[in-house]
Amino acid sequence: MKVILTVVMSIVLSGLKAQDKPNVLFIAIDDLNDFVNCMDGAIHAKTPNIDKLAKAGTLFFNAHCQAPICGPSRASIMTGLYPVNSGNYLQLNDTDIKQSNKLTAQAIFMPDYFEQNGYKTMAVGKIYHQGDRAKTFDEYGSMFDGFGPKPKESFKYDPRKIEGKVGYTNTDWGAFPANDSLMTDYKSAGWAINKLQQKHNDPFFLAVGFVSPHVPWYAPQKWFDMYPLDEIQTPPYKPNDFDDIPLMGYLVSEAPMMPTTEELIAQNEWKKMIQAYLACISFVDAQVGKVIDALENSGYAENTVVVLWSDHGYHLGEKNRVAKQALWERDTRTVLIIKETAGTKNQICKAPVQLIDMYPTLTDLCGLPTYNLAEGKSLTPFLQNPDAASSRPALSFYGKGNVAVRDERYRLTQYEDGSIEFYDMENDPNEWNNLAKEEKVQDKITEMKSYIPEKWAATSSYINYNFNPYFKEKMRSKKY
Repeated sequence: MKVILTVVMSIVLSGLKAQDKPNVLFIAIDDLNDFVNCMDGAIHAKTPNIDKLAKAGTLFFNAHCQAPICGPSRASIMTGLYPVNSGNYLQLNDTDIKQSNKLTAQAIFMPDYFEQNGYKTMAVGKIYHQGDRAKTFDEYGSMFDGFGPKPKESFKYDPRKIEGKVGYTNTDWGAFPANDSLMTDYKSAGWAINKLQQKHNDPFFLAVGFVSPHVPWYAPQKWFDMYPLDEIQTPPYKPNDFDDIPLMGYLVSEAPMMPTTEELIAQNEWKKMIQAYLACISFVDAQVGKVIDALENSGYAENTVVVLWSDHGYHLGEKNRVAKQALWERDTRTVLIIKETAGTKNQICKAPVQLIDMYPTLTDLCGLPTYNLAEGKSLTPFLQNPDAASSRPALSFYGKGNVAVRDERYRLTQYEDGSIEFYDMENDPNEWNNLAKEEKVQDKITEMKSYIPEKWAATSSYINYNFNPYFKEKMRSKKY
């Protein structure tokens, strides 16, 4: 009898220990730039729910992705590896993330690591580039069905029907469908809410991946009505913006399938496109609000860490482009909010941080063993003191040899041919004045160059990328 009681007590105590670990609510939003109101960008969207979450925790005002496109950005987040070491510089399938080299083969996906440490993992929507095609979650709600729903014909834009355009994109904008309930993100929010209303005996890691505001920019009419066209502001635009950048800056950022600002102005569509993007942001903000409300009304409210992030930024007309896929501030700066279970509220951290830092931060906050392959750094020092000094800048990669380095004030981009751009983000937030040749900043340029890795992994042979002509040719000729 004594032995039986000892065994039973051991099981009970181990169960209590597991339940004492905090849960994680991991909210991903696709292609969300700094138009979110609390980010204080050039345009302020109406985002009361994201703003409320930011005030309940810590908003990282200078957070950057590790790659300015969905696939490699999310691969970096979920493995904890920089693209420079994984070789996952460009778009790739979920199932190929760990196939690139010996290092990636050793990587442990974030949900798998939490499972190994006693967590139940659940997800819905877009977490990896293809949802969860890598099958890393215990439960996955299959609400990620591409970027729909869509009308039978595009409303505003289809490059296949435009002379001189090359390639294809889902980019389009307009009021569609009729009701929120038809939207993928509405269904994903409902799935997550249902999980938060259930009883879970083990601590859980719940990932909720929202697609909006990824293209196409469709949302029901009521969200467009929040932004009357005559009140729409356009972001800063300088027609000769590329006059002082190196040729590689143009080649790396080229997105020939996308509309340009000049085209939008000529067609009187720029404000309408901005209106659609804002409508999608407000729609997804409402879905975030529903999930957060469900958490607050559940029994898990006091013991759940909440993280909200976007995989990268997005140009909406700046630099004559409507796209991500480049190494300027508008492409790499992103949204990152962390709410601890009992942390200080309403904090803003302006130190440079990275999305890759989420992995070690969450293992820290949940009291898990250190994941030894994590190349990011825990953000817990900034959660304790948002004014703490930063020990390193943020790094973003786009194709082998191309890297952006961002510290508290300056931004350096070095391309594979050695050419550079350098900006004082405090005095030139639009990156209009390339200071690369200015004598007064050469010491700072040298300092920031010291953070650029000397060794670069070979580009993964599993890269599947056909958007940019320069990279496409390199893939075709096997020069990468």
